[in-house]
Amino acid sequence: MGRKIFVGARIFDGERFHDDKVLIVADGRVERIAAANDRPDGEKVKLEGGVLSAGFIDAQVNGGGGRMLNDEPSATSMAIIAGGHRPYGTTSLLPTLITDTSEATNAAIEAAKEAVKENRGVAGLHLEGPHLAPARKGAHLAELMRPVEDGDVKAFIRLREAIGTLLVTIAAEQVTVAQVRELAEAGVIVSLGHSDCSSEAAEERFDAGARGVTHLFNAMSQMGHRAPGLVGAAIDHPATWCGIIADGHHVDPKALRTALRAKRGEGKLFFVTDAMSLVGSQQDSFTLNGRTVRRERGGFCSKLVLSDGTLAGSDIDMISAIRYGVTYLDLTLAEALRMATLYPARFLRLADRGHLSPGARADLVHLTDALTVTSTWLAGEAA
Repeated sequence: MGRKIFVGARIFDGERFHDDKVLIVADGRVERIAAANDRPDGEKVKLEGGVLSAGFIDAQVNGGGGRMLNDEPSATSMAIIAGGHRPYGTTSLLPTLITDTSEATNAAIEAAKEAVKENRGVAGLHLEGPHLAPARKGAHLAELMRPVEDGDVKAFIRLREAIGTLLVTIAAEQVTVAQVRELAEAGVIVSLGHSDCSSEAAEERFDAGARGVTHLFNAMSQMGHRAPGLVGAAIDHPATWCGIIADGHHVDPKALRTALRAKRGEGKLFFVTDAMSLVGSQQDSFTLNGRTVRRERGGFCSKLVLSDGTLAGSDIDMISAIRYGVTYLDLTLAEALRMATLYPARFLRLADRGHLSPGARADLVHLTDALTVTSTWLAGEAA
């Protein structure tokens, strides 16, 4: 593949900005960031200002490009979804299957094994269900929800070994502390979500290895002054990571600003889209488990709702989440970029992504000063 020299933009390495520098990429990996007068020979990629960053990483993507994973859980669908989000800067994502039948789940598992091998932006699989709490079902089908069984634990571990990165969203009520510990020790990333649990139950599972919470504030027990719930436990627990949907519909910005100020420890808040098929598509409706979801235009971005008004995923893309963070959440551009790159990479243990350190994958995105995407690269190749 040879060497490429990216010139003409500020470089954000995942931690900080570099001005008047160049990014050197060799054989699909970052070689180094160098002074403009200290660059080797190679193909020059000229950028007209703006920011060059590691590509965005999205841990929760139900659909995109007109395709829902639940409708057709195949490797082809996963490729379409990844391609639908790439124009918005996302270079790695976890296709997400929401609560469905065992047949659909098994199909998604087999699809992920194939899609990960293709190495075109599908970094693993996120199973959001069926081990959720009916009391906090959201847009999921409660009749398909059930507790985790020992056979499920073994199956999750085998799947993690096969595909590398497996994220499972589970309600605290549906999984024992011992099961969480076994999954975590085997490398499965456990995230609590769609749960009505107490803060004590959440903390027990965090201490056992549950690594995060799925779309903080949504579909979970809220924080009261005597009953902190899952929200309070997640913000207070230092090791816990929290995905957030920053679209102006799922969570009031005042709540997100408060959580950002309050979160302590290694665990951070990071952006997820929870996107449905309409991202990257001109359609205005789709079906989810046989129910119609329609796009309602207005606000920072459109919202997606069932007939009863229940939110059903989001209509946001990752660069829009970054713009929302800078505009409404008092984030610096550096922190907003970290929430789309470095932090989700750390949460998912994708050690070679989300930053531009030597040896990292050269998955890149170029942004204008107005925070629009001009180009993306996968392993140094234009995508």
